[in-house]
Amino acid sequence: MGEQPIFRTKQAHKTLDILIDQDNFAAGLFLAPALILLGIFLFYPIIYLLYLSFTTGSFTVDGMRWVGWRNYWRLLIDADFWQVMGNSFYFGIATVIPTIVLPLLLATILNQAIALRGLLRTAYFIPSITSLVAVGLSFRWLFQTQGPVNNWLITLGLDPIPWLSSTVWAMPVLILLSSWKQIGFNLVVFLGGLQTIPQSRYEAAELDGANAWAKFWYITLPGLRPTIIFAVVTTTIFTFRSFEQVYIITGGGPLNSTNLLVYYIYEQAFARFEFGYAAAAATILLLITFVLVALYLRSWQETD
Repeated sequence: MGEQPIFRTKQAHKTLDILIDQDNFAAGLFLAPALILLGIFLFYPIIYLLYLSFTTGSFTVDGMRWVGWRNYWRLLIDADFWQVMGNSFYFGIATVIPTIVLPLLLATILNQAIALRGLLRTAYFIPSITSLVAVGLSFRWLFQTQGPVNNWLITLGLDPIPWLSSTVWAMPVLILLSSWKQIGFNLVVFLGGLQTIPQSRYEAAELDGANAWAKFWYITLPGLRPTIIFAVVTTTIFTFRSFEQVYIITGGGPLNSTNLLVYYIYEQAFARFEFGYAAAAATILLLITFVLVALYLRSWQETD
C-alpha cells in the first residue's frame, strides 16, 4: 500500500514530461516556417554581409578574394568615409530634434477636444504615406536656383540662395524634407501614447491648481517616456538609412557635403564595384542600428 502513491507520482511526472515534450514539439512546428523565413531573408544576408566585408573583388569570373581586416582599416583612414559619417550624424541630430519636439507639441494640442481634430490628424499624417521620390522631386523643383523659394525671396527684397549648389544650404534642404516626412508618423505615435495616460492624473492635478505647463511637464512627459524613446530610436534609424532624398535631390554633392552613409555604400558597391569595401561600411551601419536597438531595449526595461 505504501508504494502505490510513489508509483502514481512517478506516473504523473512521466505524463507531465510527455505533455511538455508534445507542447514543445507543437510550438517548434508552428514556429518553423517563421524561423525558416527569418533564416533565409535575415540571418543569411547578415552572415553573408559579414563574410563579404572581409573580401575584395567583384562578382565576375575572377571572383572574390579574402583580404581580412583590410577593408575596415581602409575605412579608418578614409577621409571621405569620416566626412560621410559626420554628415550622417549632423543630418540625424538635426532631423531627430524637430521631428520629436514638433509632433509632441502638436499631439498634445490635438489630444484636446478641438474642432476638426480628425481632419488635422489626417492632414499631418499624409506626408508619411507620400512617395519619397515624388516629394524629393518636388523639393528639388522648389529649391532650384530659379525655383519658387528663390522667387519668393526676391519678392521680399532678399538675394536668392543657391540651395542645392551650396555646401552650407544643401543639407538643410534634406533635413527639411526628412523632417516634413517623419513628423506625421511621430504625431500618430504620440497620440497613441497620450491615450495610455490616465485622465484621473490630470483631474487630480487640476484640483491641486496645476497649470497647463505643470501638467505637461509632470504628467505628460513622464507618461510618454517609453513612447518618446521609441520615437527617438525609430526616427534615428530612419535618418541613418536615408537614401532617396540624397539620390533625387543632391547626388551627395556639392563636394560630398550631403553624402550620407547609405548613399556612400551604394556608390562604393554599384558605381565603383568595390563590394567588399561597401560591405564593410554596411557592417558599420548594422552595428550602429544594433546599438540603437540595444539602447532602446535597455531604456524600455528601465521604464517597466
